[in-house]
Amino acid sequence: MANEHPSAPSREMPEQDPTAETRKKDHIEMAFRSRVEAGELDARFYYEPMPAAHPKPGSLQPFPFLGKTLRTPMWVSSMTGGTALAGKINRNLARACAEFGMGMGLGSCRQLLYSDEFLPDFDVRGEMGADLPLYANLGVAQVEKLLRQKESDRIPALLEKLRADGLFIHVNPLQEAMQPEGDMFERSPLEVIEEVLQTLDCKVMVKEVGQGFGPESMKALLQLPLAGIEFAAAGGTNFAKLELLRSEPEKLLIFEKIAAVGHTATDMVQWANIHKKTLRLENLPCLILSGGVRDFLDGYYLLKKSEFPAVYGQASGFLKHAQGEYAELKSYVQAQVRGLELAHAFLQVR
Repeated sequence: MANEHPSAPSREMPEQDPTAETRKKDHIEMAFRSRVEAGELDARFYYEPMPAAHPKPGSLQPFPFLGKTLRTPMWVSSMTGGTALAGKINRNLARACAEFGMGMGLGSCRQLLYSDEFLPDFDVRGEMGADLPLYANLGVAQVEKLLRQKESDRIPALLEKLRADGLFIHVNPLQEAMQPEGDMFERSPLEVIEEVLQTLDCKVMVKEVGQGFGPESMKALLQLPLAGIEFAAAGGTNFAKLELLRSEPEKLLIFEKIAAVGHTATDMVQWANIHKKTLRLENLPCLILSGGVRDFLDGYYLLKKSEFPAVYGQASGFLKHAQGEYAELKSYVQAQVRGLELAHAFLQVR
């Protein structure tokens, strides 16, 4: 019998990397184009690659906000109604809120006070579900008129038909002054909001429309029993300037500079934090940090700076992707959420 030799131990083949060649080729070709110069670095953050592993998708933790639970610290800021695309836009946005656990503020609901013609544009509770915050929206000029005409009962009726959790009152004196059809305030917004809080049993939030609140206005608002405040700071859509663009050229030349006044969301976070200490606030309103928030990095930075329960709001980013098919909006929100997960894992605010 021929001598038998024990078979040699089997060797596992090394794992193949089918993309290695093309990837290395890309690296060579793109090396010079991919340089980031020192002046381009984002100075708001420390990049800390050591303490964390890659976060798993879905790693953001749920948290309470406005009496409900959110899964993502983003807010769909007030949009639109009464136009051909409005219904589709709002339904897409509400669907995204349901999928990703976000809150939503509707655009101005003035059209619904006396007619239900445009109700389908705004009626998105079915898409959102009952477990997420949804807020209606009226301008302070319209609220002032309702109070003056003894018709404030139209506000709770509006909230009921929309199945909304409360009301945004948007404060926009410069927009109204620049708007050709603008309403002039007869009373200060502060007086009107105080009367609403005294006479109506509903949650109230206050927001600006693109220029934000100065430190004294923030101080006054923080002392009211509001559910929340949305910054709508400078840096996003400026509705005073928008109205000037709708006006005659002479008016634009005269008033363009006053439309450029305002405050950044970063300024307003700092003032809110200071007022929290000096006023010794105990019952903190929720804050929606919006205005000039371009992406998850801006939002993450503001959230980390705020000492209040807060989310960050976006309008134009959502609006841009909500006009087509839902898949486009979903892809955009998924990317923003993933960016937040990565920021939480690897970035610390300076």
